[in-house]
Amino acid sequence: MHTREASRPLARLFSELVDGASSQGAAFILNSGDVGLLRSLDRIPAADASRAVNGGATIAAHAQHLRYGLSLMNQWAAKGGNPFADAKWDEAWKTSTVDDGAWTEIRGGLRGEAQRWLNALSAPRDVSDVELTGMIASVAHLAYHLGAIRQISKDARGPREGTFA
Repeated sequence: MHTREASRPLARLFSELVDGASSQGAAFILNSGDVGLLRSLDRIPAADASRAVNGGATIAAHAQHLRYGLSLMNQWAAKGGNPFADAKWDEAWKTSTVDDGAWTEIRGGLRGEAQRWLNALSAPRDVSDVELTGMIASVAHLAYHLGAIRQISKDARGPREGTFA
């Protein structure tokens, strides 16, 4: 099948999650005025990104996990094949304490992978059912982790509906 009809909506939803709602009243997932994942992470200092809540993963681990997952999606988009077959998912979850330099590097890497994946989502292509499902799931997966990050830190949260300018 071809992603001709799905490319623009997928890219729009992914972009909203990563970069924020584009304009007042144009949000589909986030509340209007929400800055999205990347700018939310930029508001969090390394010490807070290193803090686990209730024995869960740190924000740094969530960000590193997203970065790694998007790198695999980008590898698939560029080269095909199945980069997930030998993925090492546990590595990202070992991320706990980060200093300013490591936190900056994780955020920069995530920003780069997200931009490359947005470009890949925007480019129509022939895909199998499984590949299209993976593309759609990448948007839902990112939304899940954005929500998890926002549960960990109030500083990462977006505006409540009705509280934006």
